[in-house]
Amino acid sequence: MYSEAELQSAVSAGAISREAAQALRDHANGMRNAPVADEEHFRLITGFNDIFVTIAAVLLLVACAGIGGAIAAGAGGLLVAGAAWLMAEFFTRKRRMALPSIVLLLAFVGGVIAIPIELIEATDPHFSDQVTALIGAGIAALAGLATLLHWRRFMVPITVAAGTAALAGTAVALIMAAVQPMVGRDGMENVLLWLLFGAGLIVFGIAMRWDMSDRARETRRSDVAFWLHLLAAPMIAHPLFHALGVTEGQNISALAALGVVVIYVLLGLVALAVDRRALLVSALAYVLTAMTLLFRQFGMVELNVALTGLVIGSALLTLSAFWGPIRRAVVSPLPDQWRGRLPATA
Repeated sequence: MYSEAELQSAVSAGAISREAAQALRDHANGMRNAPVADEEHFRLITGFNDIFVTIAAVLLLVACAGIGGAIAAGAGGLLVAGAAWLMAEFFTRKRRMALPSIVLLLAFVGGVIAIPIELIEATDPHFSDQVTALIGAGIAALAGLATLLHWRRFMVPITVAAGTAALAGTAVALIMAAVQPMVGRDGMENVLLWLLFGAGLIVFGIAMRWDMSDRARETRRSDVAFWLHLLAAPMIAHPLFHALGVTEGQNISALAALGVVVIYVLLGLVALAVDRRALLVSALAYVLTAMTLLFRQFGMVELNVALTGLVIGSALLTLSAFWGPIRRAVVSPLPDQWRGRLPATA
């Protein structure tokens, strides 16, 4: 089975013509009886060798962290970042292995930001909340710089999402440092949640820009958009469900449970319109929690988990089986200008 990236590479190398590649896509598309865009492809593994290399890389990175930690503060992060970059030169730049590339990117960025964190912790500091927020902003900015360097060298699709998360973290930390004297420590949680929600909406908008640049989902831009959607989804969902009390783990009212269902349906409509399932997956845990608490509140203690799984599982399976027709029903009423920017429907 050839991936879309490999097909594009064959066209670029002149192995097959662009027309032949499109004919192959159309043939495979017809066999699946669904458009390519609706399949929402992205590369994660191409074989067990990806898993094998990833396990070996993780073992080596853990060893680097342990050895560096025994040498000096900051050395562990430095060794991890250096080892991750060197391994990426082969497994990412030459072999183009998806899963190892993702792990090595995260290890590189994690190693870079671990250096200042280890150095700060070694001094056993006692900073105020405002100074802590400013330090967090600086570390997040450093992570953004690391992702930029990695993207310019290796262009792994998840790198854009990682860099966007770093920039969002920088902005949120700076705003929190600015408002902390006004709202105090007690009000910082609410400020953080709504800043997270606003950042999630911005990330979702960035993801849509990448999506609209590749409506047929044939290039790396679609993979970049996938990871951005995956980043935006929990940033949007968590503050909304936290406001309804779902994240506190206590019994919720029927009205709050209804609010959870309404929000989930709205997120589902957006997911159908943009043909991205990340919103549904990210909000799933909150819906399961709300339904379980609600069934328990009505006295169905022994069957609350089973009933929740039955209701939500049946709904998601039905949606998956009839994604194309349901998506057509959602997209068709939209204005022509909107439909022209969304992936084609079946």
